[in-house]
Amino acid sequence: MITPQKNYGKGHSISKKGNTSMQDIYKQRSNWKIVLAATGGLVLVVTIWYSNFLASSLMRNEEKIAKIYTSIIEFNLNNPNPDVVVDIILDVQKAFPLPTIIEYDGGVSEAWNFTGNEQPILDENFINKKKSEFLASGKQPIVGESSGMKVYYFNSSLVTYIKYYPLVQILLIGSYIALAYFLFSSSRKAEQNRVWAGMAKETAHQLGTPISAILGWLAHLRDTFEGQAEHLEVFDELEKDIDRLNLVADRFSKIGSTPELIAVDLSEGIEDVLVYMKRRAPRKVSFDITDSGIMNYKVMINKHLFDWVVENLIRNALDSMDGKGVISTYVYKEDNQICLDVKDTGKGISSSKFKTIFQPGYSTKQRGWGLGLSLAKRIIEEYHKGKIFVKSSRVDEGTTFSIRLPAVDS
Repeated sequence: MITPQKNYGKGHSISKKGNTSMQDIYKQRSNWKIVLAATGGLVLVVTIWYSNFLASSLMRNEEKIAKIYTSIIEFNLNNPNPDVVVDIILDVQKAFPLPTIIEYDGGVSEAWNFTGNEQPILDENFINKKKSEFLASGKQPIVGESSGMKVYYFNSSLVTYIKYYPLVQILLIGSYIALAYFLFSSSRKAEQNRVWAGMAKETAHQLGTPISAILGWLAHLRDTFEGQAEHLEVFDELEKDIDRLNLVADRFSKIGSTPELIAVDLSEGIEDVLVYMKRRAPRKVSFDITDSGIMNYKVMINKHLFDWVVENLIRNALDSMDGKGVISTYVYKEDNQICLDVKDTGKGISSSKFKTIFQPGYSTKQRGWGLGLSLAKRIIEEYHKGKIFVKSSRVDEGTTFSIRLPAVDS
């Protein structure tokens, strides 16, 4: 019996160079994110500093105005003509732009410019509350030099507006950036989908012609060597490989189109894949297949595409184990989801790479182009409405991938 063995240890120099280049791209992308984040942080710090500088400058100017206001009020209180004093004080109060509380030497207090009313507020509870707020802010009232009166002045609303301006600016710019990112991301994703679909269908089309030719040559060889038993085994193996190529072409043809999903018991659905991969795995790799004992694992899948996902996970496991170890598969039900865990005892993955490994082109292996896990994610999440992720991994101990699919009510 001729069984083709796949070499899981050796790579190709051109692929290694390509993967190194892709890793450099992802590293550069990460560096750009750091640079952009640092630049954004710097802009934020400068904006906050400048806004605080403007607010502080305005507060100092308002303090000077409040001192001038106090001097005017005090000067007029010392004026011997009471009618003139009252008129001037009222005019000053109306013209002064800041809310103030004037506490005269006799203990009488008036609050001005708090409500927009031209008349003073004489409510003691309101005045005491505002005075407490003023003192709690750390400021001290301005005390008249000759009259002993105290003026509690409150900053204008413009100071508050200036202080909160950076937050408003960040909110507006952040909303704009988020909207732009969403639109560009959606557009890019749609473009990537078209590229994926076009590439996959073109691959399937290109495979179709040589497959048909090989089938013709195989039929010709069977006719030529009919009755010669020593050649039949070779022909049978060639036919199996052609069937495999047809399967690959069929999988590619389904990318970009809506695949037909059927209800399948997941434990039974992956059996063919496990049998196929066992035959092609190194002898020192063993498979441990378990389930929770509840045979109600029905999910809606397209078997050709789902088998492709499981094969990719097992191939990655084989690549990470250097020809020896254990691959475990575990099917179980959790809430309303059917779960498939594929665990290996290989090299493991750094936690910082849990999401990166699903990006197109990313690979830490010497061979391949880093598309397997990207395709797997696309197949599971877009076509099967499920989730695929790294459940756990430790460097030099192994990795567990988990697939979650909606359960089918029995």
